[in-house]
Amino acid sequence: MSAAVEIQNPYLPEPYRLIRRYPLTDDVHFFQVRAVDMDRALSLKYSPGQFMMVSIPGIGEAPFSISSTPSRPGLIEFGIRRVGRITDQIFKLKENSVLGVRGPYGTGFPVDKMEGKNLVIVMGGLGAIPLRSLLQYALDNRDRFAHLALIYGARTPGDMLFRKEFLSLMDRDDIQCLLTVDKDDTGKWPGHVGLPTVLFKHLTNLNPKDTNLVVVGPPVMYKFIVAEALKLNIPKHQILMSLERRMKCGIGKCGHCIIGGYIYTCLEGPTFSYWDVTHMKGLI
Repeated sequence: MSAAVEIQNPYLPEPYRLIRRYPLTDDVHFFQVRAVDMDRALSLKYSPGQFMMVSIPGIGEAPFSISSTPSRPGLIEFGIRRVGRITDQIFKLKENSVLGVRGPYGTGFPVDKMEGKNLVIVMGGLGAIPLRSLLQYALDNRDRFAHLALIYGARTPGDMLFRKEFLSLMDRDDIQCLLTVDKDDTGKWPGHVGLPTVLFKHLTNLNPKDTNLVVVGPPVMYKFIVAEALKLNIPKHQILMSLERRMKCGIGKCGHCIIGGYIYTCLEGPTFSYWDVTHMKGLI
């Protein structure tokens, strides 16, 4: 008789401990968690662009993009916006509390294919949360990428997530950091004022065939950023985006993320290229 094979229930969350939390803005907080099982914490594999399901017993669960980088193992980080019942309860958690986490899920950004090429990361609003993972990965593996550029647009300086962290990048010479706000209500903003699209004219050292551009932000943002990327002659399959807002169960069972009757965003995405978008109605 053969030995029994242990099959892990994909719906079963693992216990994670809340290590650190602090506000990024009034309604978005930073959460740093670690698996209670240290072997699991140190062995967890994921890619920038993937997401995890976070749960509170008796309340429910919700998907959140991973904001940390796999190049710094042991801790998982999220930026969570307070928008409903589940996030209300998450915001009530104190440091050292235990919550449920399962995953990672989805298809991340193809970092292996990006290596050796230029990388332009374009963030808008909450898009900073998943793209911080890719940015930190690129910075931690700086020698694997050619020219690295960051464009991030927010409404005001106070609305910019990870503001101090990103402002510090302006002093580095190994990344072109272009930060902008729609309105400077402080009078002390050191970056640009205006829409992210106007910053494309500042990009330097870009051979379009050797450039990947990744954008995540409000839905209205995509068509304008993609238009700028196409003006630079960046190939459609090298323009990438994340549609993490469509996530629900994470494993393709609930049907919440299905598009066109057969595309499961949580399984085939949430990262897609603009080439995918032009051939799949309803992705954006």
